[in-house]
Amino acid sequence: MNLFNVLSLICGLAFFLFGMQMMGTALEKTEGGRLEKILEKLTSSPIKGVFIGMLVTAVIQSSSATTVMVVGFVNSGIMKLSQSVGVIMGANIGTTVTAWILSLAGIESDNFFIKLFKPESFTPLFAIIGVFLIMFVKKGKKHDIGSILIGFAVLMNGMSMMSSAVKPLANVPEFAQVLLMFSNPVLGVIAGAVLTAIIQSSSASVGILQALTVTGSVTYGSAIPIIMGQNIGTCATALISCVGATKNAKRAAMVHLYFNLIGTLIFLCGFYALNAIFKFSFINSALNAADIAIIHSAFNIGSTIILFPFSKKLAKLATVTVRDSKTEEHVVVLDERLLKTPSVAIDQCKNATVRMSATVRETLFGALSLISKFDQKEADRLMLAEEDIDKYEDILGSYLVKISAAQLSDYDSREISKLLHCIGDFERIGDHAVNIIEVAQEMHDKNVTFSAEAMNELNVLVSAVKEIIELTTGSFEREDAKSAGKVEPLEQVVDLLRDELKSRHIARLRDGNCTIELGFMFADLLSNCERVSDHCSNIAVCTIQLHEDSFDTHDYLNTLKKEPDGAFAREYESYKDKFRLPA
Repeated sequence: MNLFNVLSLICGLAFFLFGMQMMGTALEKTEGGRLEKILEKLTSSPIKGVFIGMLVTAVIQSSSATTVMVVGFVNSGIMKLSQSVGVIMGANIGTTVTAWILSLAGIESDNFFIKLFKPESFTPLFAIIGVFLIMFVKKGKKHDIGSILIGFAVLMNGMSMMSSAVKPLANVPEFAQVLLMFSNPVLGVIAGAVLTAIIQSSSASVGILQALTVTGSVTYGSAIPIIMGQNIGTCATALISCVGATKNAKRAAMVHLYFNLIGTLIFLCGFYALNAIFKFSFINSALNAADIAIIHSAFNIGSTIILFPFSKKLAKLATVTVRDSKTEEHVVVLDERLLKTPSVAIDQCKNATVRMSATVRETLFGALSLISKFDQKEADRLMLAEEDIDKYEDILGSYLVKISAAQLSDYDSREISKLLHCIGDFERIGDHAVNIIEVAQEMHDKNVTFSAEAMNELNVLVSAVKEIIELTTGSFEREDAKSAGKVEPLEQVVDLLRDELKSRHIARLRDGNCTIELGFMFADLLSNCERVSDHCSNIAVCTIQLHEDSFDTHDYLNTLKKEPDGAFAREYESYKDKFRLPA
């Protein structure tokens, strides 16, 4: 093996790793978001978790990515530790798909139809289609599919280059002697674990081992311990990702480690015990890429079958390892680990924004109630809640900006735009709630009240504002465009009420039935209520337009009022009747 073979090996390895990363990223971008949401929601039972983990990993081609997602879900509190065990087991099975794909490179046959399955036969076609899609489709799902095809072609080309580069090692006795060292189970496990921990991918390290099989020097005795070690090494990614996470997130990473450690111990002890009794004749025989895939799958499927009945024990072992501290952990609103999977990170932002909207609704309702019955403790509590709303805006805004730096699908880009619009509007509603609290505080401190007539009229407006905030937050949470469509007609009714209340109050001032000071307070309340409804309208428009490639609010509102079916007019008249002022 000369210098040029070494350079070819390095180049092949670079192509292989780059192709795997490119294909994995594009797969995740194309299908990952949908599958990751399935992963988040459909893990109610351990057996279901195994199948979901297997499916997600097989599609996005990375058990490390799946496990990091699970750690993030557990850290965010949306997945229980017990739910994570099955998913982690399934992820280990799903990652074996890559080894089977790579084993296609070892197909040897002169049969035309069988040769079609060799990567050299179909990867050029994949590459041509991929280049065409990337060059002529600038964005969207087809562009991502082009990246998948190019990534696969580069991956297989790198695999072929590595195999060709190491082929001369078949005639180097020293190389065979080095591999024989790994027949020692301990050395083999350590070598596989270290290599996988360095390149952060068990699929890639298994692929490298498959490439070495062309030398004819890789035996069952050396390959089995290395494959076991590779499964342990892949735990490094999850362990690194849980640094600074909650206790349960750390436990999820430990479950992954314990699963592979215990599985390796069982299989190695069982294999070498049987070998001592039966003296396996194949242990020193050379194997091929397909044999590597078989061993890899057998280990992970076997480990899952053996350890699945003890999934609760694994969770308990992780809990014993990572003990609860006496001090309560700070609840993390958004998890930085999920930034690697933008669609899931966006979903977590949506969940956090829903919690923000609930806080906004509670704060506004509380502020409105203080107008008629002021309570200092309640006012102080609501002011603290508004500070939480401000924190939500800061955290969400910063997090969404970080996500926007990644490669995003059109849908994800629109979702980020919608959330950035909405968190700003929710925060402004919180500010208006504070303004209302301050008016109520001033009235209490000065011991002044509105007349019964003014309060009756104001209560009608307050009821309309409460309904519009309920409609807005509810439609946002459920992504219900139909409910969101009712917000704008109600907003128009709130504007109408504001104008009528202002006119009536001016008449009371003119007749001497109200003071100038109370008039200013009344006007402030009217203004803040009307501004709340405006922000609700903005949020509702974003909810409706999520699936449209446009955020032209003014154009939408103008079109809405001219609907041919008269839906807007009917809703408007309905709300006018519902919130009619007393004569």
